[in-house]
Amino acid sequence: MGLRILVLLWTLCAGLYAQPDPSVLKVQLESLDKQLEPNAWVQKFKNFEHYQQLSSQIRHLQAQLKALKTKGGHNLEISTLEHNLQSLQHQQKLLESYKNPPFKELVEKPAVLNIPTITNPFAIIGGLSFLKTLQARYKSMQSNLESLKHALTLIQEKRALLEQLNTLSPNPQLSVQTSQEQVKILEFQSAQNLLSASLESYAKDVQATRALIQDQIKDQLFKLAWVMLAALGSVFLAWLFKRLSHKYLAGDERAYTINKAINFVNVNLIVLIFLFAYLENVSYLITFLGFASAGFAIAMRDVFMSALGWLSIILKGSVHVGDRVKITKDGNTYVGDVLDISMLNLTILEEVTLTTYTKNNGRAGRIIFVPNNYIFTGLFSNYTHLGLNAVWDSLDFLLPFGSNYQRAIDVALQIATRHSQSISQITRTQLDKMRAKYALRTLDSEPKIALMPEKEGMRLYISYLVSAYDTLGLRTQIALEIIKAFEQAEDIFITPKSAS
Repeated sequence: MGLRILVLLWTLCAGLYAQPDPSVLKVQLESLDKQLEPNAWVQKFKNFEHYQQLSSQIRHLQAQLKALKTKGGHNLEISTLEHNLQSLQHQQKLLESYKNPPFKELVEKPAVLNIPTITNPFAIIGGLSFLKTLQARYKSMQSNLESLKHALTLIQEKRALLEQLNTLSPNPQLSVQTSQEQVKILEFQSAQNLLSASLESYAKDVQATRALIQDQIKDQLFKLAWVMLAALGSVFLAWLFKRLSHKYLAGDERAYTINKAINFVNVNLIVLIFLFAYLENVSYLITFLGFASAGFAIAMRDVFMSALGWLSIILKGSVHVGDRVKITKDGNTYVGDVLDISMLNLTILEEVTLTTYTKNNGRAGRIIFVPNNYIFTGLFSNYTHLGLNAVWDSLDFLLPFGSNYQRAIDVALQIATRHSQSISQITRTQLDKMRAKYALRTLDSEPKIALMPEKEGMRLYISYLVSAYDTLGLRTQIALEIIKAFEQAEDIFITPKSAS
């Protein structure tokens, strides 16, 4: 039993003091070279070494050429050296970028330039993108540092293997390689120290920049919250005013017009809130608007005139939605109800009226868009202004000579008065209210009779008040009753072709 223990101890000691196999060391060196080959730091250093070797060879050839030319050497030998020198110089030119220390670009701290100034919510996206770029650059430097540390570890292992191999089988070439690896270690350690310092400094720059941008983002979000609160306040006030207009204003037409004005003011107020909140220099806006308005005033004269017309309509209250109006333009006449009053035009639905038959060949029902600037240049009639929705309508009959004119007047006046009595009373009350705004001299609202002599007899005119929305209906009723009464009277005659 004791003998076996002694054998095991001897074997263990022999294994500890056994010399490594050189072939195994060479295999390990080849493995390390394969691991170092794709490393960017190693490649840059190889290029730097190659450039230095080319420079040394070029200096050596130049010295040889100088010596040959001084001694008067053979031309062929001189030509060969010159050719080799040109080839080396060309290679050196291709590697010119590796002339300086190889790790300068990788170890230097990148400058934090063009830090964005966040002055509006849209710039927040740019600020976050800038922070993302800085973080990506920082991670790239960390990755470079890890790659450098790995390469340094492998180089140190390689130098140790070369020392062991040189110890087993001394060789001047192995000594040179060991010295070269030692130089690499010194260069890589220096680069590691510089990169670590740069990384630490850059981390502080990134942290300071992040804090600055985050503060700006917070300020903009806080500012946006206040701006949105102000805009919502404007919307709430607009909603409240519209509710009050519906509650306290008599007539849906006036409430509709006021709602349109409230919407216009609300939209412009919200635009101004955002402009003054995010416009850095208001004087720039004023200057721009000054130049722009001059050009727009010329190029878009009609549009501006329509906007002014809309403002005039809103402020004066001369037209409201639901009013019956009459428009005459370019020889065409349209009578209808106002459907909408926008900033640029009035929208009118053409109704069936007497104008439909007398001037429009019986056509009606069209949607008419009238530019608001028309109120400055054209004839615009409102049949229902300030609640006065009555108009004077007339019928006329040609009575031949020999008719009982007085009886015809009495009959026509009685019938017209009976049919228009209610509207006449309402109109008198409305005219009395209009005296507060207009200088009305008379409040006469009763039917009127006129008798005019003509060549074939006497023309009897009957004028009466009728609702602007139902002129044809009442006209038909009165005309039928008057004709029927005239036909029943023995002393009242009507010229058939002249009745209208």
